[in-house]
Amino acid sequence: QVQLVESGGGLVQPGGSLRLSCVGYGFIFSTYEMFWYRQAPGKSRELVATITPNGAGIHYEDSVKGRFTISRDNAKNTVYLEMSSLRPEDTAVYICKARRQFTSDDYWGQGTPVTVSS
Repeated sequence: QVQLVESGGGLVQPGGSLRLSCVGYGFIFSTYEMFWYRQAPGKSRELVATITPNGAGIHYEDSVKGRFTISRDNAKNTVYLEMSSLRPEDTAVYICKARRQFTSDDYWGQGTPVTVSS
């Protein structure tokens, strides 16, 4: 019954914004570090952003700094990725991952596709 369910992807114009959500089910969400990855067709999966269980520690890849914001609401078992100033190269399937802090035990979502195009 452990699941990560992403939503919020879609088609957006360059320069536009989207907010992705990932809801965790079947585990103690507040004890897990959360990650957003993305993978474009023909490309390797890349890490986009991370957030610690209490939200105090946040890291971004250089390509999204200043444009993307990761946040979480543990009361809703949800992690968010707010994306702005979107570029065509941001087009990818965005995938949520949960990792129990200080472990290597991961749960992966199925991903939500984002297409940035005119």
